[in-house]
Amino acid sequence: MKNIFKSIRMKLFVTLCIVIVMVIAFFIIVNNVVLETIYYASKKDASLEIYQYINENIPKRLEENTDHYLAELEKISINNNFEILIGDATEVIYATNSNFIEEFGTLSEIPYDVTYSIFNKTDIMYAQENVNIRKVTSKKNGIMFILLTANLNNGNQLYIRMPITPIQDSVEISNRFLYLMGLVSIILGGIAITFITKKFTKPIEELNDIANEMSNLNFERKYRIHDTQDEIDALGKSINTLSDKLEETINQLKANNSELEKNIEIQSKIDEMRKQFISDVSHELKTPISLIQGYAEGLIENVNSDEENRKFYAEVILDEVNKMDNLVKRLLELMKLEYDDRKFNDRKFDIVEVIQEVIRNASVLLHEKNISIDFQEESPIYVYADDFYIEQVINNYFTNAVKNIEAVNGKKQIKIRIKPSKEEGKLRVTIFNTGKPIEQENLNRIWNRFYKVDESRNRSKGGTGIGLALVKAIMTKYQNQYGVSNKKDGVQFYFEILSA
Repeated sequence: MKNIFKSIRMKLFVTLCIVIVMVIAFFIIVNNVVLETIYYASKKDASLEIYQYINENIPKRLEENTDHYLAELEKISINNNFEILIGDATEVIYATNSNFIEEFGTLSEIPYDVTYSIFNKTDIMYAQENVNIRKVTSKKNGIMFILLTANLNNGNQLYIRMPITPIQDSVEISNRFLYLMGLVSIILGGIAITFITKKFTKPIEELNDIANEMSNLNFERKYRIHDTQDEIDALGKSINTLSDKLEETINQLKANNSELEKNIEIQSKIDEMRKQFISDVSHELKTPISLIQGYAEGLIENVNSDEENRKFYAEVILDEVNKMDNLVKRLLELMKLEYDDRKFNDRKFDIVEVIQEVIRNASVLLHEKNISIDFQEESPIYVYADDFYIEQVINNYFTNAVKNIEAVNGKKQIKIRIKPSKEEGKLRVTIFNTGKPIEQENLNRIWNRFYKVDESRNRSKGGTGIGLALVKAIMTKYQNQYGVSNKKDGVQFYFEILSA
């Protein structure tokens, strides 16, 4: 309810009513004060004009003249609603109304200065040597009128009477009319202002709703321009412009903020990568550095003087240096993958050819360990990815299988299969090796860097503990599935890749 009285519509309605009341009150005041004054002034001036006309044109002996002059007086009396009486000291010479003299009894009872034996009120409006105009009220009937008494040049006396009651009645009727018109104006004005304010307040309410939406950072709603070229349309255009600029500015701020957060995140990752790299290198290089230091000191001190032992010491040192170099390179590559600093050069290639190349490279080792390979694919199978990194994934899985293979039923075997994935558009590559299963609690841990399940993955095998972590990083970046599961006679690793 309070909001209704605070609305522009109600304020306009109340303002209109106040204006109408003030205008009506003004006209009533003017009607009561000014109208009567103007009426009295006009009647006074009219009576003086008639007096001058009669005084200038009246014959010396009025009763001896023709009816022409008397008819002129009759006409003047009718046109001005005056009653005219001309007489001398003893008798009436001319009167437009016989009731005129009856108000006074006899002419002798109307002296020039009007001593008012029959009057109870006087109000002098005009007084000169020969002319006197007064407002008087008759005791006989209570009628108010204006009375002019004057001496004419021919020696007669002139009396002109004008009733006041008509103007009072007119004022009263006019006031009633103004009251009625005021009431009607308020009613009609109220109805009109309801429709008019609705037309004006509706777009204002719409603009208010749009402003509220903008305060909630919703800039989709816009004001519909009506091409009226008025202030509301101009305000609507300004609101739309403000909305567009705010939206653009906020979007730019969001973009800048997002970019800043991204940069902070990248910087944070770089710092984390640097710390992790230092920690990992420090941890993993302790053993090879100690070995190198020990064998180097042995060479310096000639612990073994024969050539064969010195050569063995040098080969151990070289082997450890190569392992350190390989470790650092693989660790750097892992860091770049994990912290999004490596971009893939994806292309279409034959994955069967990549797998066959990995098998060929390990042929000597496979022969030494008496490992059989079961890979039956010969036709090209095309995939879409970075062949360099996919080759690393296959090579890490294959190397891991070779290192951990054990004979089952007297046979060491590695099986490689390529089959459709459950996810449409992808292929699943599996590499199985015979041997012991991985303990359940270690199935997730093996993907962590430097984690080793058992002694079979020790330094003598040449492992760095980073291979499966690299697989995890590559597959995570591609958002492809990867994993390991224990099978009946061994362990099977798998990864998925996009089919071309």
